[in-house]
Amino acid sequence: MSQSDRGKAKIESMTETVNSLFESGLERYNAGEGPDSLIPVFKQLCDRFPKNAAAWSCLAWLYLLDDQAERAYKVALKGTKIDANAPQARVNLAVAMLETGQTGVRKHIDTVKQMMATDSQVRQDVFESIEDGLSRKPDWDSLKRVKQWLSEG
Repeated sequence: MSQSDRGKAKIESMTETVNSLFESGLERYNAGEGPDSLIPVFKQLCDRFPKNAAAWSCLAWLYLLDDQAERAYKVALKGTKIDANAPQARVNLAVAMLETGQTGVRKHIDTVKQMMATDSQVRQDVFESIEDGLSRKPDWDSLKRVKQWLSEG
């Protein structure tokens, strides 16, 4: 095996590791496991694979569910810097901004609305995520506000 082949194999192995850890975390979340046990899983993913925007988005969501808005804001901001076109990262950032009293929320809402207008799957995914959040945390006022804004016009 050449040096190049070994490098490619190592990258493929890392990708498989990221995917299996990520999928395992998502399965646990979907099975109803709470933020207290899943935050360390996604924190480890973010530490090991800092360019994985989806992992940052999940970690931000878990922090929001766990009423850790300041941490969620920092993590969501990082997620949107890695992938500015990730609608869930923008939703997370908007919610975290509301919960921490930040300004500039409307910009992120408008961006998500544009993404949803051009892709019905994005719209469906965003609203499914919002409904999931509200089922886990029914009194989540900032998420209710984001839902209302995204539903307008």
